[in-house]
Amino acid sequence: MPETNCHTERVTATVSTTDTPLTAAGTGSPGFARKAKAYFALTKPRVIELLLVSTLPTMIYAERGFPSIGLILATLVGGAFAAGSAGAFNCYLDRDIDKLMHRTENRPLVTGEVTPREALVFAWLLGAAAIAILWFGANPLSAWLGLAAIFFYVVIYTIILKRRTAQNIVWGGAAGCFPVLIAWAAVTNAVEWPAIILFMVIFLWTPPHYWPLSMRYGEDYRNANVPMLGAIAGAKVVSVQVVLYAWAMVACSLLLIPAGGAGWVYSVTAVVAGAWFLRESHSLYNRAQHEEISNKTAMKVFHGSISYLTLLFIALAVDPFVGSAVMAG
Repeated sequence: MPETNCHTERVTATVSTTDTPLTAAGTGSPGFARKAKAYFALTKPRVIELLLVSTLPTMIYAERGFPSIGLILATLVGGAFAAGSAGAFNCYLDRDIDKLMHRTENRPLVTGEVTPREALVFAWLLGAAAIAILWFGANPLSAWLGLAAIFFYVVIYTIILKRRTAQNIVWGGAAGCFPVLIAWAAVTNAVEWPAIILFMVIFLWTPPHYWPLSMRYGEDYRNANVPMLGAIAGAKVVSVQVVLYAWAMVACSLLLIPAGGAGWVYSVTAVVAGAWFLRESHSLYNRAQHEEISNKTAMKVFHGSISYLTLLFIALAVDPFVGSAVMAG
C-alpha cells in the first residue's frame, strides 16, 4: 500500500548499515521483544492504521448496519496482514535506497535488526495468512482483491513505477484504494458502484496527500534518485497538481450522494470537509506562486489530507444510522 506516513515508522535501535542482525547486547541474538518490534516495523503500521480507517466504515455502509463480529474481524485482520505483507516486501526491495534517506534510515533492514532473508520469508508468510483469512473468514472475492492489492503495491508500484516516473504515486497509490473494495466485497460478495466511487476518492486523494510530503523530504528522494514529483518539480508545479487532484477528489466524493444513496450526515461532511481541504490546497498554491512555500506549509496540507479522509469515512459509518434514516423518514 502506498508509503503514506512512512516518515513516522521509526525503530528505536542502534544504527548499523550491515545486513547482519543487531543483538540485544551487541554479541548474541536479539531479544524477543526487540526482534518482534523490528518485524512489526516492517509492516509499516502507520500505513495499516490509515488503511483500516476506510475499511470498517465501508463495511458498515455496505451492510447499512453492523456486519457480524466474525466478518469484521476477518476483514480487518486479513486486510491488515495484506497491507503488512506489502509493506514488508517494499522494505525488502527498497533496502538499498532506504539507507540513503534520512526518514527511512532506521528501518529494520537498514539497521540490521532483520536480515533480508528473514524479511522476505516474513512477507510471504504474512501475505499467505492474509489471503487465507479473507478467503475463509469473508469470501473468495475479498481474498482475490487482497492478493491484487499486494501485487499492485509490490510489483506495479515498488518494482515498476517508483524509480522510473514521477507518476509513481498516482498509479501505484491505487494499491491503497483496495481496502474499500475488499470491505465492500466482504459484506456483499460483489463490487458495486458505491465501492468504486470510494475507490476513486482514495485514488484521487493520494497525490494531494503524498506530494506535499515529498516536497518536505525532497532532498531524501533526490539522494536516492527516486523521482517523486515533490522532489523533482518546483513548488508551483506541485501545488497546481495538488489543487487539481483535490477538486477532482471532492467532486468524486459527492457522487456517493446520487449514486450510492448517501444521507445528510455524509453529504454535509463531504461538502464541509471538502471545502476546508480545498482551501488548504489553494493556500499551498497561493504561497507557491509567491515563493513563500515552507516545509511547515507542505506538511499542513499532508496532515490536513489525513484529517479530511478520516472525517469522510467517520461520516460514512454514521450515515446509515442517522442520515439515511432521517431522509427516508
